[in-house]
Amino acid sequence: MTRVRRNVAVAGVALSDCGRVPDATPYALHAQAARRALADAGLDRSLVDGFASAGLGTLAPVEVAEYLGLRPTWVDSTSVGGSTWEVMAAHAADAIAAGHANAVLLAYGSTARSDIKAGRRTGELSFGTRGPLQFEAPYGHTLIAKYAMAARRHMIEYGTTIEQLAEVAVQARANAALNPEAMFRAPVTVDEVLAGPLIADPFTKLHCCPRSDGGAAVLLAAEEVVRDCRTAPVWVLGTGEHVSHAAMSEWPDFTVSPAAVSGRLAFERAGVRPAEIDLAEIYDAFTYMTLVTLEDLGFCAKGEGGAFVEKGRLLVRGGELPVNTDGGGLSAQHPGMRGLFLLVEAVRQLRGEAGERQVRRADGQLPALAVASGTGGWFCSSGTVVLGR
Repeated sequence: MTRVRRNVAVAGVALSDCGRVPDATPYALHAQAARRALADAGLDRSLVDGFASAGLGTLAPVEVAEYLGLRPTWVDSTSVGGSTWEVMAAHAADAIAAGHANAVLLAYGSTARSDIKAGRRTGELSFGTRGPLQFEAPYGHTLIAKYAMAARRHMIEYGTTIEQLAEVAVQARANAALNPEAMFRAPVTVDEVLAGPLIADPFTKLHCCPRSDGGAAVLLAAEEVVRDCRTAPVWVLGTGEHVSHAAMSEWPDFTVSPAAVSGRLAFERAGVRPAEIDLAEIYDAFTYMTLVTLEDLGFCAKGEGGAFVEKGRLLVRGGELPVNTDGGGLSAQHPGMRGLFLLVEAVRQLRGEAGERQVRRADGQLPALAVASGTGGWFCSSGTVVLGR
């Protein structure tokens, strides 16, 4: 007997308190975001029969589910870095479509900034020295250094300039200026980005994301559940996921991210083209991530990302393709695995709930299509989700 696949929508989204939240625990941020997402949907917690989370607890996400008072019959603890949440959203959408769950809650919370300030951890997160990392760690090849090396390769092969990379940070900050929840809202210039202290060549400080506290939650639900929601549904149209490498020596081309595969799959499954997308939320722990992901998602040709990000193309106001409309990880907040924040912002934009930073199409109408693409590790993994009203 063939089961009819159900349509799946995002029913509720929310952020916890973000930025500087020194008195909260990661569990509390999970709970705050989860409560707000359920309230946003207008649904009771008892309807949630699926839960997905990663990054917290010895038995993640069992401990978090217990803390939230959930007893799910479908669970996911996939952990592939920053793209975890797009990958989890894909898994949850498939489970709901197949009838294995009716409403799946994705939740995340982190006190990365407060932990560093209190001395509970260092600023450079260690991934250990086992497995393939044992061949890189002895040489001081930090996470930031891996991204910097990839950026330098793109500059060498395609003539991408440091000024073009700086433009990504400048435009992210301009978008953040319109977001009252962003950590950093004061405008910056290309010269100011270039004049900052060098972190890992070619990245100066403003090429890199800040550390912040914060959490987010997204509730996905079947079409029959969505009918009872207080919010307009935002439909999951297509998803894609891909893993590339762990060791830098196993990465075939530093100028191609795994989004080249996850993006192609997501667009094909959604039945849309990149040219039809109204806005993009892209993981941007570093400026190069935005530039190369735009290429790999098909918004411009390989090697043309530098030229594409010039002339304000990423801006909410007047940009040809508004990108990271909340200010992104570079300016809004970056509490760790930030992929869930991309989905929250994309949904808010499609609903028309983004306030001063709301994107409008050329005809004045709300955007109809958005893409959220997360990256994990050091371009090790990618998850891409196409959403539509």
